[in-house]
Amino acid sequence: MKRTKLYLNLVFLSAMLVSKAFAQDIKVDFGPEEIGLNETFSIKITISDEKIKSYDQFPEIPGFQKQGISQSSSMNVINGQMSSTNSIVQYYRPTKKGQFLLPDFTLQINGQPVSAQGMTITVTDASQNQQRQRSRDPFDDFFGRTEQEPQEFVEIDDEAFFSMNVNKDEIYLGEGFNVSLAFYMSASNQAPFDFYEPGKQLEEIVKKIKPTSAWEENFNITNIQPERVTIDGKNWTRFKVYEATFYPFNVGEVELPQVAWEMIKYKVAKNPTFFGNNRQQDFKTFYTSAKTVKVKPLPPHPLKNEVSVGNFRLRENFKSKKIETGEGVTYDFGIVGDGNISAIKAPRKMNINKLNTYDPNERQQINRGRGRVTGIKQFEYYITINEPGKVDLKDHFEWIYFNTARETYDTLRPQAVLEVVGESKINQSISSTRLGGIYDLIELEDNKLLNQRYKYYFSTFINILLVGAVILLAVLIMKKR
Repeated sequence: MKRTKLYLNLVFLSAMLVSKAFAQDIKVDFGPEEIGLNETFSIKITISDEKIKSYDQFPEIPGFQKQGISQSSSMNVINGQMSSTNSIVQYYRPTKKGQFLLPDFTLQINGQPVSAQGMTITVTDASQNQQRQRSRDPFDDFFGRTEQEPQEFVEIDDEAFFSMNVNKDEIYLGEGFNVSLAFYMSASNQAPFDFYEPGKQLEEIVKKIKPTSAWEENFNITNIQPERVTIDGKNWTRFKVYEATFYPFNVGEVELPQVAWEMIKYKVAKNPTFFGNNRQQDFKTFYTSAKTVKVKPLPPHPLKNEVSVGNFRLRENFKSKKIETGEGVTYDFGIVGDGNISAIKAPRKMNINKLNTYDPNERQQINRGRGRVTGIKQFEYYITINEPGKVDLKDHFEWIYFNTARETYDTLRPQAVLEVVGESKINQSISSTRLGGIYDLIELEDNKLLNQRYKYYFSTFINILLVGAVILLAVLIMKKR
């Protein structure tokens, strides 16, 4: 019984391995070694009993230009056994006569490497009787259509464009402007499109449009998602591929050049068939318009080179608090708003000798969305006060910035008030504070009084030496004369 069970398991495993081996059967076919200048060369990949889900770029051939890709599939049922094949064909058009070498190459098909040996292709004069082929419809014989007519592909007019949008044409130095790149298709568009290497294209585009002297807040779009938008009363589908806000460091003009975006646009068969290839891959390039953003200097102000620029407000963690003298309290000076959150500096401190405080802890949160960069930057202070009384924190902290909404300088001051009760602990504070310097030597030095006579004798001796030196110098000068 055990032996029978083991035997059945081995048979089942062997069948699975065999079926998997057949499922992964991949074949590479080439076009003829000699073609006319008006003919095309092709590389065909055929896979059995499995769909083509992914594939690498086909190799480049010197002297040839890629003409597009077509796909086809077929299914057969013989004696109850079903089999299928799926093919993908890359077409090449020769650009000149001569002999050209197709080198050895390896492609990844469905994640599996497929290697092929190269060949030499000879391109001769244009052929008078160019033979065109098309994918054969298995229903042709059934309906009596046996003539090998060429399949013709046509391009459908599209309603699509690629756009670079800038939300501001003129800004102040330190103010941000938003840049977005998106592909738009009309809701009534019939042309079939697909994205072509968006990551690689975007990397080159960002190198061109990113200003050299500006802080970038990238919105980090990782998935291209469709969005329904309305432009001038017409419905469009928007595919946003990039968005960022830039904060320039210099006055002048920021030039954003024209950039190109390539899409896969398929041609469709003029006479579609049931099993044949009904579309052919082609490419179309879209171009944006160039943009210019003017950066203006800030109005005169003693701190114009230090202040932040944007639209902000103050958030505090309390309005009023009662504490004992000598006790500590945590106070949060939070700056909330729209602007370059990363560049916000700590507020200025005034009359700080009345407060015992240290450098603040900093925390920030940045939100990027809907074309804006917003967030909060908090400065957490730990404060102790040794004298009783009412303490208005507005007399001790302030934060100056340039308000872009009002186009003027503004100041954020706290509204929080501390009510300090208890006895004065100023003396305890001084005694507990290490004074340092000469005060550290008090315990180490001798407390005996020094004899002042030694000081008098020492001064007299020094004066006598100085007088003797002057007399000696005068005698030497007289002798030389």
